[in-house]
Amino acid sequence: MAKHFLGDTTILLGRSLRHITRSVDTIITTAIVPVVMMLIFVYVFGGAINTGSGSYVNYMLPGILLITIASGVSYTAYRLFIDLKSGIFERFQSLPIARSGVLWAHVLTSLVANLISLVIVVGVALLMGFRSGAGVPAWLAVIGSLILVTLALTWIAVIAGLTAKSAEGAGAFSYPLIFLPFLSSAFVPTGTMPGPVRWFAENQPVTSIVNSIRDLFAQQPVGTDIWIALAWCAGILVVAYVFATASYRRRIS
Repeated sequence: MAKHFLGDTTILLGRSLRHITRSVDTIITTAIVPVVMMLIFVYVFGGAINTGSGSYVNYMLPGILLITIASGVSYTAYRLFIDLKSGIFERFQSLPIARSGVLWAHVLTSLVANLISLVIVVGVALLMGFRSGAGVPAWLAVIGSLILVTLALTWIAVIAGLTAKSAEGAGAFSYPLIFLPFLSSAFVPTGTMPGPVRWFAENQPVTSIVNSIRDLFAQQPVGTDIWIALAWCAGILVVAYVFATASYRRRIS
């Protein structure tokens, strides 16, 4: 059964990845737009923002990485919605394949596409002056955190793709996710924010994720931030997965 699932998922994954390589707008949105945002923040706003650190690109890169992921997962919802409306799901159901492989192919496609986008963004950040003395364990922790964030947000995207009424609505769910880093410590210290905004910023998941990644890059003790970040990501992942699979069963029943 496991072999059957893995084989079907691999074939469907190849199909989804081919769709991405043929979609120029996907590449532009998931990689170039975050890079442009990074350029604007560093070279336009960076000089006016006091973060107390030496390099602003070092400070804000974790937030840009999360925005890259949030932007990328919107295409998972869109592609899933298009598959539903095109009738391809009904064709898959008529074939002797693992039904869960259809969803996992979309999820793994999102993971691969987002990792590529993240590598591009980090590469541009290095050209802009980003430097990190982090060792291999710290980099592995950063990569693991970003993979967990991607999976959590992708399963939310699956819910949106399965329940949306239009293609625009399928992708629109990502707008709050893209906006959320702006209400966190991603671009400015939370201590500069007014009371209610500061409270929200300090108690939402993006801040703990950003702070832990930033500390890992800077070779500083991560403290409790990384555990809070992992708890948020794991909790969102589990809840989103449960609702996504339930929505999928209803759609194919």
